[in-house]
Amino acid sequence: MSRNINDTINNIKEEIKQIVGNQPLYIAFSGGMDSTVVALLARDALPNDQITLVNVCFGAYSYSKAIEAVLLLSKELKLKLNFISSNNEQEIIMYHGPNCNQCTREVKIRKVKEFAHNGIIASGANMSDSWGKTGIKFMDGIYSPLINLNKNEIKEILNFYNFTIPKIGENSIREGCKFKHLLKMAVNSQYHSRSAVIANEVLIDILDFYDIKREIANVKIIGPLSQNIALINIRPLPENYIINEVVYNLEKEKSIDKIDVVDRPLKLKILANPGIYNNEESRHWILNGRLAPEFAMPLTAEWKKSSNQKLWTFSVYGYEKI
Repeated sequence: MSRNINDTINNIKEEIKQIVGNQPLYIAFSGGMDSTVVALLARDALPNDQITLVNVCFGAYSYSKAIEAVLLLSKELKLKLNFISSNNEQEIIMYHGPNCNQCTREVKIRKVKEFAHNGIIASGANMSDSWGKTGIKFMDGIYSPLINLNKNEIKEILNFYNFTIPKIGENSIREGCKFKHLLKMAVNSQYHSRSAVIANEVLIDILDFYDIKREIANVKIIGPLSQNIALINIRPLPENYIINEVVYNLEKEKSIDKIDVVDRPLKLKILANPGIYNNEESRHWILNGRLAPEFAMPLTAEWKKSSNQKLWTFSVYGYEKI
């Protein structure tokens, strides 16, 4: 633990006291590393009865273990917890292509704001997401105490508190949303959306059954709208019999048309909305900030401008192994 992190912890706690004061604080709580660190810092800075954890549950798009993990964490943190249900709004956003940040702002945070009324809402936004890149710490009642920190610094704070996060989805530091693994438009919920839901639940269940330790574990759904290609991302790769069991079970799912294992670097073929296609910084962020951290092997991209006006973000329509 560096002295700088100790200073950072103390500075954030003082800032929380000053910004929140005597008002109630509602933490948008996913059970992932970022929101858990916000809860730990807030708990140190404020009385426990001033803090409420609020979890927005996305139904089938949440991992089955997510609610169990959130309940366990709230008990260990000794903080009040409320659940809010939502999934239709998420489907409306993802119809136009992957857009986790819009989902966070317009569904997750909006739902928490409706619940909180006039209280202050704390988010786990940080330098690793595009919201965090705005650098705006407090706006419209939303306070982001980690806005100037990167993932390594946030992990150091978690280690300082000697706090363990239950494994929810692909790894222990990311929240449990399966929808983010659908890397194209969710036009048909019983085909496109279903493939990401089933594939990722099956993968995690099998890996947990064999107690497989992993840095990354997910199934990305790509391909044209007429075909769902399931790319199995596990790092490190487990033994072949486990991979074969995953493939065998995914082959039973009718919404999945093709299955491949990411065992070599990939070139992704990406359709992009003209606004993204013409912006080099946006393309760089999508490839290196959004996609690469969740793939088991290095990525490059071949970009193509989309003429589909319903595509607001991007769509991975194909790939090549390098």
